[in-house]
Formats: sequence, C-alpha cells, structure tokens
Amino acid sequence: MSVIYSAPGKLMLLGEHAVVYGYPCLVTAVDKRLYVEAELISGDRDDIITPQVKESRFVLESIAHFKGKFNITSAVRIKTKGDFSHQVGLGSSSAVTVATFKALSYLFEKNLSLRQIFDMSYHVTIFIQGVGSGFDIASAVYGGTLEYVKPGKVIDPLFITSLPLVVGYSGIKADTPYYIRKVAEDFKSKKPLMEKIFLSITNLVSQAKQNLIEGNMAEVGNCLTANHIFLQELGVSTPLLDKMVESAVASGAWGAKLSGAGGGDCMIALVKPDKRVAVEEAIRKTGGEVINVNVNTKGLIRENKI
Repeated sequence: MSVIYSAPGKLMLLGEHAVVYGYPCLVTAVDKRLYVEAELISGDRDDIITPQVKESRFVLESIAHFKGKFNITSAVRIKTKGDFSHQVGLGSSSAVTVATFKALSYLFEKNLSLRQIFDMSYHVTIFIQGVGSGFDIASAVYGGTLEYVKPGKVIDPLFITSLPLVVGYSGIKADTPYYIRKVAEDFKSKKPLMEKIFLSITNLVSQAKQNLIEGNMAEVGNCLTANHIFLQELGVSTPLLDKMVESAVASGAWGAKLSGAGGGDCMIALVKPDKRVAVEEAIRKTGGEVINVNVNTKGLIRENKI
C-alpha cells in the first residue's frame, strides 16, 4: 500500500525578516507543488528517492523525527517529485517536509492534525537550518493566503477572491539562512533602527491585509512598494531585484517588491489585467524570468498519482 500527498510552495507578500522577530507577515500558497509518495517496505533500511538533492535531508530528518516520536521501526520508501526547482525560492524544503509528515501519518494511522504536522515540520526545519520563522511551513500545511506570526502563534486565513500577481525570478538562488543571520547581526548592533523598520513593515502588513480583504488592489500595491524600500534599508535587496521592481512599477504595476529573504530568488508585482503583459515584458528586459503561478491555492491534499 502506498499513499501520496502534496503540499504547495509559497510567496511572501509582506513582512519578511520582521516575521523572524515576532512581527506579522502575509504569505500566499502557489500552485507549484511538492509530491511525496510513501509506502511500507520489507527490511530495516528506508529507501529515499529524491531527484532534488536538497530535499533529501528534510525527508530523512522528517522520517527520523516521526519514527522517534512514535517508536516506529518499520522501513519506508519515500519518493518525491516537484513542480518547481528548489533554486527558485518557493519553499520546496518546507513543502516536502509537510507532505512527508502527512504521508507518514496516513501510512502509520497516526491521524495527525494539521497543527501537529505544522509543529513537527517546524521542528525539523529549525533542526536543519538553525533559523526560520515557519511562515513557509504554515503556507504548505494550510494553503490559501495567511496572516502569520512566529512560531505559529497566529495562523489566520484571509478570505480573498483575487490576488493578481506577476512573479519574476532573478536567476540567483538566495541563501536564506545567510540573510536571516545578516539581519540578526544588524539587529544586535542597530536595534532601535531595526525595530523602527520592523514596526513600519508591520503597519504595512496591517494596511495590506485590510485592503486585500476589501479588494483595494491599488492600496495593496502601494504597501508592497513601500515594503520593498524598507527591505532595501535592511540591506537584503540586490541591484537586479531593485531593477525588476522598478521596471514593473514603471510599466503599470500597482506595486512590487522582492519576495523572501533577499539576495536573489523572486520578486512579485501586483497588476491589473490590462497591464500584465507589459509588466511581464519589463521584468524580462531587466534579465528576470517570469514564472507562471496561481496563488491563494490549496494546502495539503491527497493525490492519486505522483
């Protein structure tokens, strides 16, 4: 018997870095997914088949944590498949961790709640990376668009019907732990300034949340662009990301910003339908790659095939 579960990737809308220090953020799930198939096998050694090497450690640690927690000795085979590469910064590690725990939960009839899966996945992520806020794990578990406060203190869905984003990939894989630690060092030496920036970002998160619910995309866009300026002040943007953001806004986007830890990976632009093509072309002209994704999508789901 085998079972297959998938979990979505994510995009940070507003609040990155501030979320690490207990401030709220907004995150949305994307329709690029990680699939995990789990089955019992004979013998005493697990068999892990992960085409993307980075995910293998997260799978292995998830299995070890699950077996240790429930005193399981049976061997399992885990196969994974992704709709997206870990290179693009959409949260493949979190998605594969979450889907692995859900598949193991089903396989061994443990009936774990979504909250338990979140907690166990967060434990594994911190064990491997040493740092992190868990917003990407919450997105992988619950899906949709969420307001999140570390470490799962707040996981509240935003009931929205539209979120017209264009996603641009810089072509550079960001080192998320490095940038989290970089900001942490600055926080130690410039705490009053950093707290002021984080409070300003928090105000933008609050404004964007309300305007998202009300469908006022122009104001949400203004919040995105303002958030990007604060991320520049934190020193986590790059000239290419800045150029992609600026070109998107100049081409008619309501607003734009980098999405994630910075140093590379993706940027997002909020656009009206008649400006989408122009914004996408502007991002390409800067050297960025447009990634076609749908957002505000489902969290953990069971699949028929991998």
